[in-house]
Amino acid sequence: MEDEAGTRPRNEHGQYVGRISLDAVLAVFDDREDAARPLTAADVMEELDCSRRTAHNKLNELEERDDLATRKVGARSRVWWVPIPASPEQEPATTQQAANPQSESPATPASEPTDSEQVSDHPPAVSNAIEAADLPGSGPMLDSRREALSAAYDYLTDHPEAKKADFLRDVYHDYPAGFESAEGWWNAIQPALKQLPGVDPPEERGHIWHFLGG
Repeated sequence: MEDEAGTRPRNEHGQYVGRISLDAVLAVFDDREDAARPLTAADVMEELDCSRRTAHNKLNELEERDDLATRKVGARSRVWWVPIPASPEQEPATTQQAANPQSESPATPASEPTDSEQVSDHPPAVSNAIEAADLPGSGPMLDSRREALSAAYDYLTDHPEAKKADFLRDVYHDYPAGFESAEGWWNAIQPALKQLPGVDPPEERGHIWHFLGG
């Protein structure tokens, strides 16, 4: 929906409102100067001037349609790229290595960064705080809980005034992180969320959480 000036209207936070099409998201990938470079949700969010949650939802839809491929990089970040199928004439890497065992191992494709490339949607201070957060569990379980904490933080940045019920409704179901109940999830996530930069927790239970920015 457009306003009288012919431009898309914005909300109180300066973000565009109205539906963003999947084609618009694909156009962000088409317009890259480096066609092999994967993008983060933050790249899409900046280009389309939308919320982080909208960018994630659109990217996930495109991945489900096989228009995009995705993978995690590190404990809490994810990148997307346009998949390029191998042509039938290309030999599998294992066949080439068997024919020439002294050749060097093929380089990792530019479209799939290695796990050592810590691509993050957050500023370093936020990423470090999430990494250092006191959350229960270890290994993959701890990683999933850091991801849930990151999602809760992203939700608050997109909704600078949010209640506990908002987090349970909009974040918990997408990022349960191994917790069997929403209450158990909240009891683990909210103490860590309080410690993240820019977060202003309520003084009393049930009141409003604020995001102060920065």
